[in-house]
Parts: sequence; structure tokens; C-alpha cells
Amino acid sequence: MIATVEPAAILISGRGSNMSSILDLAEAEGWLGAVQLVLSNRPAAAGLDLASGRGVATAVLDHRSFGRGNRAAFDAALAERLLAAKVRWVVLAGFMRILGSDFVSPFAGRILNIHPSLLPRHPGLHTHQRALDAGDSEHGCTVHLVDDTLDGGPILAQARVPVLPGDDADALAARVLVQEHLLYPAVVRSAVRGSLSRDFPAHSQREKTA
Repeated sequence: MIATVEPAAILISGRGSNMSSILDLAEAEGWLGAVQLVLSNRPAAAGLDLASGRGVATAVLDHRSFGRGNRAAFDAALAERLLAAKVRWVVLAGFMRILGSDFVSPFAGRILNIHPSLLPRHPGLHTHQRALDAGDSEHGCTVHLVDDTLDGGPILAQARVPVLPGDDADALAARVLVQEHLLYPAVVRSAVRGSLSRDFPAHSQREKTA
């Protein structure tokens, strides 16, 4: 049982597979109470039911209700909601919104994200196909602190997988996702325990092979 943990919110937009892997580890190790809130910008996100089924509070802030071109208003409302919840860490787990500086500033140095590439290679979308198109010999995922640039911010940890002959984007994505589900919960655990900089000094790990 962890005596003291720092409160966190997890932001999702869909099924929440990374969220589920975090909740699995948190429940197994006794720090599930650190996850104060799971919030989605999409009311139909499947991850909301998964979280509530684990006893975690959930909320929806639908970005569509703010109208087109009103990203700043959504960012401000989201920041207000999380500040009211008094969370220290914001964990982006498949949250499909680009967050501006007005959101990032109040949580500077306390927003975590996982990206499915070995940053700084392949920021943005379609990373698995882009890794194949580039002829990369290895691919993977990166956990980083978020700043106001696209997939920018200090890198905390990476997991690497080889690109195998015959790989397509789906096969490569599936192997990377296995590593995401191992790496991200470990980094979140260190964050809520207050030992992030000690446990993950730009750490990199490779996929174990038989």
C-alpha cells in the first residue's frame, strides 16, 4: 500500500486502453485512489464505463458544445474543471485534442503523454505507417512531459520494438501497444509517488525477445 500519492486525472477520447492499463497497475499496487477523475471530451467514449466500473469518478466535457474555432474556450473550461478537482498530474491517454498554452501553463511540468513513436521521430498522426515508409529499423513509444508544441516536451521514457520483415502498420501498432501498456503505467506510478525524475532519467527500454 502506498502511503502518500499525488492526485491525478486521466483524459481520454475513446476506448481507453492505456487508461485501463494504468488502472490495472494502480489497483494491483494499492494506489488506485490517486486517480481522482477520468474525463473525456466525447460522451460516448467507451473508457468512461470502464473507469466507472472500477469505482473511478468520471466526467465529460464535450468539445463540440464550444462550437467550431473556439478551442481556447474549451481549454479554459478543461483547466478550470481539473483545477477544481485539485489534481496535480494530468495524464493524457488517447486524448485526441491539441491543448494550447492557456491549458498547459497552469499544469506546466505536470502533464504526461504517451506517443506511438520514438520522438522526436514521427510526431503527429499515422506514426506506424510513417515508420515503415521511412525504412526505420526500430519503432516504439515515448512518454514525455507536455509543452505547447505538437508532441513536444522533455522525454521521460521510451520503449523500442524492432521493425520486422513483412510488418504492416497494424502489426507494428499491435506490438507497440503492448509496450505502451507496460511503460505508461510505470511512469504514471512514479509521477504520483513523487519519484518521477529519479525513476525515469530519460530512460529507454527495448522489447524483450525470446
